[in-house]
Amino acid sequence: MKDKVVIRIEGLTKYYGKIRGVENLNLELKKGEIFGFIGPNGAGKSTTIRSIMNLINKTSGKVLIDGKEFNKNDVEIKEKIGYLPSEIHLYDDFTVKEMLDYHEKFYKKNIHKRREELVNILQLDEKKSIEDLSLGI
Repeated sequence: MKDKVVIRIEGLTKYYGKIRGVENLNLELKKGEIFGFIGPNGAGKSTTIRSIMNLINKTSGKVLIDGKEFNKNDVEIKEKIGYLPSEIHLYDDFTVKEMLDYHEKFYKKNIHKRREELVNILQLDEKKSIEDLSLGI
């Protein structure tokens, strides 16, 4: 099952008027693979991710997740994927615990046990204010 293609991008193209964002991108990601986009500003990294996630409209091309074309209103696929943009805005007056409690409510299934595991692995101080956290810069 390791060779199973979970994400397939076929001919992904996005133009902003006459300006090219990304052109004719083909990519396959198999189960278990980790893939990162690295490149200079303007290389098309964010445009590609936003097109894959249907946050912006593609000029052309297809994105298939588990063999199914991913469309804007596809709740089934959206339940399987996650996206954390670089320009995320959190509630600065929340503590880490309050933020995690708030986000935990978005899930239909109980994720509290996994949350606790990640808090321990990442050594998060849940008493800290969000505004006191590092941006990793």
